[in-house]
Amino acid sequence: MNESKSYLITGGAGFLGINLARYLLARGHKVTSLDIADFDYPERGQITEIKGDIRDRAAVDRAMQGINIVIHTAAALPLYSEADIMSTDLDGTRNLIDSAYNNSVERFVHVSSTAVYGIPDHHPLLENDKLDGVGPYGKAKIAAEEVCFEYRKKDMCVPVIRPKSFIGPERLGVFALFYDWAKDGHGFPMLGSGNNRYQLLDVEDLCDAIYLSCTLDRDRVNDTFNIGAKDFTTMREDYQAVLDYAGFGKKIRPLPAGPAIMTLRVLEALKLSPLYKWVYETASKDSFVSIEKAEKVLGYAPKYSNKQALIRNYQWYMDNLAKFEGQSGVSHRVPWKQGILGLAKMFF
Repeated sequence: MNESKSYLITGGAGFLGINLARYLLARGHKVTSLDIADFDYPERGQITEIKGDIRDRAAVDRAMQGINIVIHTAAALPLYSEADIMSTDLDGTRNLIDSAYNNSVERFVHVSSTAVYGIPDHHPLLENDKLDGVGPYGKAKIAAEEVCFEYRKKDMCVPVIRPKSFIGPERLGVFALFYDWAKDGHGFPMLGSGNNRYQLLDVEDLCDAIYLSCTLDRDRVNDTFNIGAKDFTTMREDYQAVLDYAGFGKKIRPLPAGPAIMTLRVLEALKLSPLYKWVYETASKDSFVSIEKAEKVLGYAPKYSNKQALIRNYQWYMDNLAKFEGQSGVSHRVPWKQGILGLAKMFF
């Protein structure tokens, strides 16, 4: 058992934030959440809640008091405006790490993204592969990592975690679209043949990886790590597992990738579809990273396959449907508006 520490989670009210808060509370740690959203979970009484924006230095400095370890998960996701993405993901990260440095915080764990690799030309991706930001989100994530590396040079312990798309309890966003179709007994369209391999990640496995980087020897963890599932098959096979679990005998239906992507580009430009370029341009391609470094250095050992993670998330969705029906937005915590894709449902 590691000694009790005081953790600050930025984006603590988000999907990863609440999973981390529960994970740390279960291990006897103190948790502070800094988020612009309300921390509206049953655990509210067990944490310190600071409502504020990571772009606001005064709020950041206030949250940093008495903190041993920062886990930085807050980010403006790709559906936000370019200005909000750059100011939150880059300027906000600089605010946080500078405040952590000035307050002698022991570690600053930066949760980045495999979006930093762009649309790659080979697999699996390694931590030292070239970075290529697609869109404002990818570019901001690369720039935020560069800020972290500056502080590493100042002898700060700054583990950088690059997770694959992660799912699990509290995750909605784009996945709610698929789960909604599955629950209503519809098949699901897939861009391309679906024979590409697209690695996912269960949020509990991500929490394990982050915690290892918080607790192991600092020289060992002061590095950059890809995190993903170890066991995954093709996109078609992994997603079919959810339709099988839903029990309506429905199938994943492949669509020719070229025409479908052209249609989605037009729908996105007309603001009729919730799917952004990063989702539809990569959905029909291979996308997986090597997790060997994390396995070797951190002892990372993921428990969930893609199929298990998807089914676990779908079951949580079914169990909690009443709480979020009728809600929508642009974060991972609420279903995204289906727009015109809701009409397409009747054809599957």
